[in-house]
Amino acid sequence: MLQLKKIKKSYKTGDFIQHALKGIDLEFRKNEFVAILGPSGSGKTTLLNIIGGLDRYDSGDLIINGKSTKKFKQSDWDAYRNNSIGFIFQSYNLISHISVLENVEMGMTLSGMNAKKRHKKALELLKKVGLKEHAHKKPNQLSGGQMQRVAIARALANDPDIILADEPTGALDTKTSTQIMELITEIAKDKLVIMVTHNPELANVYANRIVEFRDGELIDDSNPLDSDKEENTYNIKKTSMNYLTALKLSFNNIKTKKGRTLITAFASSIGIIGIALILSLSNGFKLQIDKFEKDTLSQAPIIISKQSMDMQQMTNIVQEDDYLIEYPTDEVIHPQKTVETMIHINKITKEYMDKIRSIDSNKIGGIAFQRATNLNLITKINGKTKQLGQNISIVPTPSTLDNKQARVVKDNFEVIYGELTEKKEDLVLLVDSKNRVSESLLKELGFEQENINFKDIVGKEFKLILNNDYYKKIGEFYTVNTDLEKLYESNNVITLKISAIMRGKEGSDFAKMSGSGLMYNNSLTDYIIEKNNQSDIVKSQKEKDYNILTTSPFKNDDEKETMLSYLGAETSPIMISIYPSDFDSKDEILKVLDDYNEGKSDEDKIIYIDEAKLITTMSGNIMDAITIVLIAFSAISLVVSSIMIGIITYISVLERTKEIGILRALGARKKDITRVFNAETFIIGLTSGTLGLLIAKILTFPANRIIEKLTELKDVAKLNPKHALILLIISILLTVIGGFIPAKIAAKKDPVEALRTE
Repeated sequence: MLQLKKIKKSYKTGDFIQHALKGIDLEFRKNEFVAILGPSGSGKTTLLNIIGGLDRYDSGDLIINGKSTKKFKQSDWDAYRNNSIGFIFQSYNLISHISVLENVEMGMTLSGMNAKKRHKKALELLKKVGLKEHAHKKPNQLSGGQMQRVAIARALANDPDIILADEPTGALDTKTSTQIMELITEIAKDKLVIMVTHNPELANVYANRIVEFRDGELIDDSNPLDSDKEENTYNIKKTSMNYLTALKLSFNNIKTKKGRTLITAFASSIGIIGIALILSLSNGFKLQIDKFEKDTLSQAPIIISKQSMDMQQMTNIVQEDDYLIEYPTDEVIHPQKTVETMIHINKITKEYMDKIRSIDSNKIGGIAFQRATNLNLITKINGKTKQLGQNISIVPTPSTLDNKQARVVKDNFEVIYGELTEKKEDLVLLVDSKNRVSESLLKELGFEQENINFKDIVGKEFKLILNNDYYKKIGEFYTVNTDLEKLYESNNVITLKISAIMRGKEGSDFAKMSGSGLMYNNSLTDYIIEKNNQSDIVKSQKEKDYNILTTSPFKNDDEKETMLSYLGAETSPIMISIYPSDFDSKDEILKVLDDYNEGKSDEDKIIYIDEAKLITTMSGNIMDAITIVLIAFSAISLVVSSIMIGIITYISVLERTKEIGILRALGARKKDITRVFNAETFIIGLTSGTLGLLIAKILTFPANRIIEKLTELKDVAKLNPKHALILLIISILLTVIGGFIPAKIAAKKDPVEALRTE
C-alpha cells in the first residue's frame, strides 16, 4: 500500500547541511499499527511529514498503491492529504474560532462534500469519540483529552487510508493517554496507523510493529514486510474549497476580534464618507440647478423671430468699447455699427419649419408659433356688439407639435377655474400669482368692476370672423364690414370662449409673472390660415402690387408679404418659441438648429436667442470642477486605507499562520488559502463601505439643516443610489487589492513551518 524507496531529505542552513533522512527503504501494510521510535533529531518527524505530503523528499520515491509520487503536482499533494491522510498532532491543531463540529467537517468541506452529508457524518464521528454533546462548543471550551478526540474525529472524517499520529499523547496525562491510545488501536484494525513517539512503553503495549530510527537511518524493524507488487490503481479526488466556505471561515475569525475589525472598517470608511458626502451635495445641488434651469428654460425658451440680433456681435462691440485703453493715432475714420445694422432678418422657410417639426417630440416640452395673422374678434358687452381692439394681448399657448397639451404647461401652470382643453375654440385667461389681469384687457372684455368673479369670465364668448364675411369688396378694393350685429349672428363665424383661468404654480417663477392676457391653441391659427388663405381678399391681394385696403402701392416684396400675413395667407410664423423638455434636450434641439445653419451664408442663416446658455454652461462646469477636486482630495484617504488594510491583513496572516498550516494539512490548496484571506478583506471592505455610506447618510441630516439656514434650500444633500453602489464596490475592490499581497504571502507559507507556530 505505502512504500518508501531510498528516501533522502536534507536541510541547508547557511553552509551547514543537515541530513535528516539517509536513503530510507520502508514498506507498510494496508492495516497495521506502526510505532516509530528514536531520539530527537533522528528523522522520525521528517519521515512522517514526507509520508503526509507536508514536506518533499530530495530523492528516492514514495509509492502509494503502486503509484509513484515523483511527478505529483502541488494540487496532487493537496488532494492526497485531503483524501488519503488523516493527521493527529501532539498540540491538537484545532481551529479556535470555529466550533468542534465545524473542525471535524473541515476536511470534508475541502473535499466538496455537501453540507447535509458532512454534517451528519461529523456528528456520527463525534458520537464515536464520545463528544456529540460538545459539537457546538469552541475548542477552547474542552479539555486536552477532549480536543485530541476532536482531532481524531477530524482525521477520520474523509475515511483516509493512513492515519499519521505525531506524539498524540505527549500533552496528556496517563489516564487520558491510555484512552487515546485505545481509540487509536481501534482505528488501526482497518487502517494503517503510523505513530511517532518517544515513549517505548506505549509502543510496546499498543503497536504491532516498531520501527527504530537513529541519525536519519532505519536501524530496526520488528515486523518487516516482504515487497509485494501492486497494480497502479490509485486515483486522486481533487479538493475544492468554495467561496462560501472561505467567507464563513473568515467571518468566524473576524468575530473573535470585533473591536479591531470595527475600528479598521471605520478608519477605512473615512474616504467613503467624504466622497459620499461630496457626491450627495453635488447630486443635490445639481438637482437644484436642474430645477432652476428648468424654470429658466421655461421663462426664456429658444426664440426664433423674423427679426433677430446677433448677440455675440453686440457683445464684442460692447467689450471693445469697455476695454479701449488708448486712442488711435492713424488718420482714418471707422464706421460704427448701430443697433439697426446689427438686426438680422431670419428667413423662416418651409424647409426650416420642416426641420423644427423633425425634432424628437419627446425633447420639446412645448412650442408656440406666433403668426402675423389678424384675429377678427367681436363680442357682446351689455347687449351691444363690439370689436376687440388691436391693443388686446392674445398669444399662442405652448403646445406639442401635434397641438396637445404641452409639458411646460403641465409642469409650470395650474388651472384654478374651468377646464383646460385642446379644442381650437377654447381660450385661456392667464393671471398672475395674485389673480391679477391688466385693467385695459378687462375693460376690452367688458369688465369694469373692482372684483370680478371667475364664473363671470369663464364661458365668455367671442366670435371670430373669417375674411369672406369680414371684408366687403367695393370695386377693385376691399373694406371692413361694419355691420357687427349681422356678423355676430352669422352662421359662418367661429364661436370662441374662455374655458379656463390659469396661473403659474406656487414655487414656479411663472407665479411671479403678471397676467399675460388671453391665450389660444396653435391649432386655431392653423385653421384660420387654412380658411383665409382661400378667401377672395387674399387671392386678390396676391395678384395686386398695391395694398388692397389702403390703395397704397407696395415699396417692396416684404411689404406685400407682411400684408398677406396680416390677411391670413399661408406664411411663415413671425416668432417661434421652443420650450425644451429638460436641460439635456435643449442641447439636442440647438444641435438640430445649428445643423440647419451648417454651410449656409450669413444671410441665409437663422439666428436664435438662447439667454439661458451662459448660465447653464457656467453652473454645470463649476459644479463638475468642484466635485472632481473634492473627490480627488477624498480619494487620497481611500489609498491610505487600502495600504492600512494590507497591513491589517498581513497581521492577520501572522496571527493565523498555524491555521494556514492546519488547512494545508487537511488538503487546502494554495489558492484556497488565498481565497480565505481575500474573503476576509472582502468582508472588511463590505463592512467599511456599508459603514461609510450609513455614516454619510446620517451626516446628510445636519448638513441639510445647515444649508437650509444659509441658503433656504431644503434637503440638498441626496446620495444617488447608483453612486452608493459604486462606492460600495470601490470599497470592496480597494480592500481586496490592499490584502492581495498578504494573501499571496499566506498561500506560500510552508505548512510544516506554519504548524510549528505557536
